Amino acid sequence: MSSAPWYLNAERPSLKHQRKWKSDPNYTKSWYDRGAKIYQADEYRKGACENCGAMTHDAKSCMDRPRKLGAKWTGKHIAPDEKIEQFELDYDGKRDRWNGYDAASYAHIIERYEARDEARKKYLKDQQLKKLEEKNNKEDEERGDSEDEDFEDVLKVDEAKVDESKQMDFAKVEKRVRTTGGGSTGTVRNLRIREDTAKYLLNLDVNSAHYDPKTRSMREDPLPDMDPNEKFYAGDNQNRVSGQALEFKQLNIHAWEAFDKGHDVHMQAAPSQAELLHKNYKVNKEKLKSQTKEDIMEKYGNAASEEILPRELLLGQSEREVEYDCAGRIVKGQEMSIPRSKYEEDVFINNHTTVWGSWWKDHHWGYKCCKQTIRNSYCTGAAGIEAAEASTDLMKANIARKESAEDTHAPVEEKRLTTWGTEVPDDLVLDQQKLAEALKKEDEKRREERDERKRKYNVKYNDEVTPEEMEAYRMKKVLHDDPMRDFLH
Repeated sequence: MSSAPWYLNAERPSLKHQRKWKSDPNYTKSWYDRGAKIYQADEYRKGACENCGAMTHDAKSCMDRPRKLGAKWTGKHIAPDEKIEQFELDYDGKRDRWNGYDAASYAHIIERYEARDEARKKYLKDQQLKKLEEKNNKEDEERGDSEDEDFEDVLKVDEAKVDESKQMDFAKVEKRVRTTGGGSTGTVRNLRIREDTAKYLLNLDVNSAHYDPKTRSMREDPLPDMDPNEKFYAGDNQNRVSGQALEFKQLNIHAWEAFDKGHDVHMQAAPSQAELLHKNYKVNKEKLKSQTKEDIMEKYGNAASEEILPRELLLGQSEREVEYDCAGRIVKGQEMSIPRSKYEEDVFINNHTTVWGSWWKDHHWGYKCCKQTIRNSYCTGAAGIEAAEASTDLMKANIARKESAEDTHAPVEEKRLTTWGTEVPDDLVLDQQKLAEALKKEDEKRREERDERKRKYNVKYNDEVTPEEMEAYRMKKVLHDDPMRDFLH
């Protein structure tokens, strides 16, 4: 406690935690003396580091380069002892991340940035002067001035002519940056010229864009009817659709769409992966777009190319004499142009002298040179035409001869085989022995049909039927209109 209360007897000893018992006022600012050395021995001492010979550490924690033979064995090049300090830091001193930081060590970085700014300003000024010099030289050449004039008279350049937007030292405000070690003086650029009209004063109408004084934001456009070319402020929402805000929005949309399509992409979990995939997507999209454009230009041509068109096509003029009649029709001087097709013209293949489609016959296209109707046929010329006509005449003669032969041929009576006929002729002679064998076979066949167990596995069929077998089939066949058919079995 810095001051004891009135009811406490300050002369007597009290509790330790009620007193400000650390009397050192700089206990939070003291720090280790980095790199300080205290004593350097001439020979190796017992208990020192075996590598460098210092007494303040052992060989395991030695930070020097490992020697081939340590100081313990050589006794040479003994390293000095480090300065070891002990501090009693309070709660804030132990947790002060800037404790021991020297602000003067940052001065060289500030000097480097200031030197870079100076170089940039000098370079921009030289560029402006160079442009104005070239402009003045060009004007002097046009006016026909002499080249012996002084450089200062030709230049005619003043620093006031340099564009003020290119000056790097405008609207500077000197401000002390607050740091633990006292800070340093830096340059902070002003974001707005103080003479400019504030955004909430652009439109004093009560129903105009809303201005939030807490966040100093005006999302809507205060002057929507104003000319965009004369407008310098169009609302804070304009920043959301321009610059890096629009790119970030497109990146989020691409990550969402990729995740919906099955890709393992998450903008918050793996932003680097999402950004890399978005870059690859844009590169592939541009490649596909350019490839499509090249294919279209290769197929249809490019009307916007740098090829110089003829003067006749550009101006529509020529030295050709053309004569017109009173009605405006061309009489003489310009031949009728033949319209060209998009297909290849006058291309002769397979030794043909005419193109396909130059001949038509019987609803078929062909070649006029050889009168063939096959597209990929080889041209045979006049000999092929004669051979085709001869084959046609021969085919017609054969057809006519066949028709005449069919007309003069006598009709032949159809002979029906007795074996397969329905009526048995009277002059049919049958062998009784063969007929008895055929009847026996027919009975065995019918017995097998009634009893499946008697059917043989290997069955040999014979298509040749004799008259005796046919007669046996007729004799054994059951007629449905026979009144005695029920007494057969």
